[in-house]
Amino acid sequence: MDIHENTPQHSVCLYFVVAVGLTVSPSRSQFFERESVTLKCEDHSSAGWTLRRNTTEETRTQCEEWGSADGLSCRISYIYPADSGVYWCESRGGGASSISVNISGSVILQSPVLPVMEGHDLTLSCQSQTPPSKPSAAFYKDGSLIRTEPTGHMTLQHVSRSDEGLYKCHISAHGESPSSWISVSGEELHYPGPQEPRPLH
Repeated sequence: MDIHENTPQHSVCLYFVVAVGLTVSPSRSQFFERESVTLKCEDHSSAGWTLRRNTTEETRTQCEEWGSADGLSCRISYIYPADSGVYWCESRGGGASSISVNISGSVILQSPVLPVMEGHDLTLSCQSQTPPSKPSAAFYKDGSLIRTEPTGHMTLQHVSRSDEGLYKCHISAHGESPSSWISVSGEELHYPGPQEPRPLH
């Protein structure tokens, strides 16, 4: 039986507070409940990194206690509300990079994980767990309506720093997504890409 079938679902929102040393796959900031997520701490020094999290049920626990670790990455096979909390990569030298995870709604906003370069185009997509008959979606920035797109996709051309902010979307009769912070950077960022997650067996 399909675990998604006839089961109410929520969305998991991953807010990237600091992007240094931390990657997530798939590379997006919001996920539906029961999706799988792979997190990885990139080791940029000999100090090494440890992936930890704080939730309402546990404090400063390592991947081995809540996910599947293969020595390079940590995989959560199915996200549940109990996984809500703060995730971070911690080095012995004191460096840290964190993600805040929250649960709400049944609509997600697909947006870039890393900052968008100034002058580049930004495409946002609004999705519901059950496909709507009409994919039209309203997009908001900092609580104000930008516009409604009949396709459920919105592209902002040649973004600038003024486009930074909290974005969310709404699909009629399905609900509203959590908000995600979108950053715009004036400098090219170089991050190593995440490894392909291992398949579930």
